[in-house]
Amino acid sequence: MFVKPTKLEDAKNKLIERISLKNETVKIPIENSLDRVNCSTIKSEINLPSTTNSAVDGYGILHKTIASNPQLKLKVVGVAKAGHPYDKIIHPNEAIEIYTGAVTPKGIDTVVMHENCERIDDKVEIKDHITKNQNIRPIGENLKKNEIVVNKGKIINAADIGQLAASGNHEIEVYKRIRISVISTGDELVNSISKERLNGQIYDANRPMLLSLLNSNYLETIDLGIVKDKRKDLANKYDECLSKSDVVISSGGASDGVEDHTQNALKDIGAKCIVWQLAMKPGKPMAVGLLGKKIIFCLPGNPVAAFVCSKLLIKPLIIKLAGGVNLNPLSIKLPSGFEHNKKIGRAEYLRAKIVNEDDKTFITLHGRKGAGVISSLTGADGIVEIPMEYKSVVKGELLNFYPFDHRGL
Repeated sequence: MFVKPTKLEDAKNKLIERISLKNETVKIPIENSLDRVNCSTIKSEINLPSTTNSAVDGYGILHKTIASNPQLKLKVVGVAKAGHPYDKIIHPNEAIEIYTGAVTPKGIDTVVMHENCERIDDKVEIKDHITKNQNIRPIGENLKKNEIVVNKGKIINAADIGQLAASGNHEIEVYKRIRISVISTGDELVNSISKERLNGQIYDANRPMLLSLLNSNYLETIDLGIVKDKRKDLANKYDECLSKSDVVISSGGASDGVEDHTQNALKDIGAKCIVWQLAMKPGKPMAVGLLGKKIIFCLPGNPVAAFVCSKLLIKPLIIKLAGGVNLNPLSIKLPSGFEHNKKIGRAEYLRAKIVNEDDKTFITLHGRKGAGVISSLTGADGIVEIPMEYKSVVKGELLNFYPFDHRGL
């Protein structure tokens, strides 16, 4: 029976509507919160900084004093350092030697960098044009009291941790980790740890690859090995996975051949098949099933197809399930440096590299074609999308490019 493949965005939206996140939370120290999902909006309880302070090492002065008499030599009456405020008032013809982060004393409204000053004994002369309030950090420049530090659903990064610490937080409440079981299917597969490989057998690449793709701190992965191409065995393995986890990811057996048992195994365990076949290349033979609040992703066996579907469909849905709100991967519009022809009706996701040449930036295709050619992924900077309605691509045409994580900062 012919089934019209589902557009990637339609499949994603259909599943997002059906997914309900786990509401279990746990409090952890902020230094352990990298890559965890924040479960409530956190606001600052203080102004940051809470006092005006110097942004540079130099001399603090009253601007109007120098504005009216630029050659005036000011008397240096003291020193202010970070953590050691100067408590006296600075008068109009005076200056304070001040260091980065030090609280600005009363009586000054400007700080001049030391390299723009000439100091002789206890007198200092300003050698540069100055503006009022230069090099002074105002109260709340970083954060104002009651300003949001981290939004609910944010996946915490190192900058968030720094901001949380600076605003006086030492703990954060996050969602508990999502548990994911990963299996591979196929009589031809053997573990790479085994050095014995019979004629016609291949080493399992998908399971190690998927486990590494899912190596995020808001997830807990379980490796449940390889399953043979038998409907009953696959159904039993799905039951085992569901008893241990919130999400199951299998690869292989997702097509409609004699040895492809995914759909029947989903029926056998009582799961409803929500998505069957995607209008994308690679990645068409993919199924997604739901059983209660648990989700089963059935990936194609070809490694590139499994990789692309995991990045573009599975990862956003798992982020949603884990309580996250930033579901869509970063995409950048970049001009094509290649020509390409395709059939209308399926979006294509090709491995690509970014090229910087003669002050121009464009993308070129990378590696050999084919959904099983893993080497096309290993040297790529990301994936370029050729929309389903396109019949061809010409050089210079703007396309969506999805950079890989390892090419970011």
